[in-house]
Amino acid sequence: MIQAGIIGGAGYTAGELIRLLIHHAKVEINFVYSTSNVGNKISDVHQDLVGSLGLHFTHVVNLNVDVLFLCLGHGNSKKFLENNAFSETTKIIDLGNDFRLEKDQIFQEKEFVYGLPELQKEAIQNAKYIANPGCFATAIQLALLPLAKASLLNENIHVNAVTGATGAGTSLSATTHFTWRDNNFSYYKPFTHQHLGEINQSVKTLQTNFDREIVFMPNRGDFSRGIFATAYTNFEGTLEEAKTLYKTFYKDSEFTFISDKEIHLKQVVNTNKCLIHLHKHENKILVTSVIDNLLKGASGQAVQNMNLMFGLQETEGLNLKATYF
Repeated sequence: MIQAGIIGGAGYTAGELIRLLIHHAKVEINFVYSTSNVGNKISDVHQDLVGSLGLHFTHVVNLNVDVLFLCLGHGNSKKFLENNAFSETTKIIDLGNDFRLEKDQIFQEKEFVYGLPELQKEAIQNAKYIANPGCFATAIQLALLPLAKASLLNENIHVNAVTGATGAGTSLSATTHFTWRDNNFSYYKPFTHQHLGEINQSVKTLQTNFDREIVFMPNRGDFSRGIFATAYTNFEGTLEEAKTLYKTFYKDSEFTFISDKEIHLKQVVNTNKCLIHLHKHENKILVTSVIDNLLKGASGQAVQNMNLMFGLQETEGLNLKATYF
C-alpha cells in the first residue's frame, strides 16, 4: 500500500483529499498534520467522515511516507519543506502556488513539474515532485490549450469565470459570510488574478509566439462548489473544425470531454471531470469549461497526478458520480 501523508489537514481541499484517499484501493493514510487541530478527531472537523475514519490530527510528521500532499496556504509550502527534510524516496504533490511558475520549480535540488495531465502526462509519470495547478487555471487552460496547440490564439482572449464559495477556503472574511454571499454576486482581482501566470506559461508552452493578453475577470458565485468559465476570441474556422481540434487534443484524456450540448455545473460537481462546449458566432469562438474547483481544480487532480506518478490507472479512486439532483 502507498503510505500517504497530508500537511494542512483542516481545509476544504484536504477534506476532499482525505475522502478520496480512504476509498483508494492502493493508498493508506499514514498521518494528517494540522497545527490548529492537534489531537482532534479528523471526523470532528470533516464531519461527513464520521464512521469512515478513526484517525486524529497530529503534529508529528513521518518523513518516510511514499507520497506527501501539501495542502497549505499559498506561500507556506516552501517554508514547510525548508523545516522538514523528507526521504529521497518521498514523492511530493503541492496543492499551493509555490512551485507552479518555471522560475520557482527548482527548490532545494527538487525539480517540480507542473501537474496538468492533459498538457504533460509523460513528464508527470516520471516526476518526483508536482506543482498541482490552480482551480481557475485548470478550467481556463483546458478551454484554451487546443487552440494554442494549433497556434490559433492570435488575438486577445476574454475570460469570465465564476467560482463557488469553497474557492475562498475556510478562513472567514467580509465576503465569505453567508449573509454576504447568499443571493449575491461580485467580481474580485479583475485583470490581475494570480492564476494568470500559470495560464500564460502553459499557453506559451504550446504556442511559443503567443504575445496577446488574456483578459480575465474572476467572479464569486452564490453556490458552494464548481467553476463555470467562458472564454472567447477570434476564430476563422468552422464550428465543426473547432470540435475536431478539441476532440483530437483530448482523445486520450480520462477526464476532459467535449460536449455537443450546452453544459452546466451540476454535470461536474463532485466529479473529477472537465466538460467543454464550443459555440461559434460570426468570427468568434466561445469556449465554455466547467469543473469542480475542489476536485479537478485541486484534490481530484492531485490524486490523478499521484496515480500517474506511481504507475497506477489514472482513474484509480476517481470514478465519482455527479450529484445531479
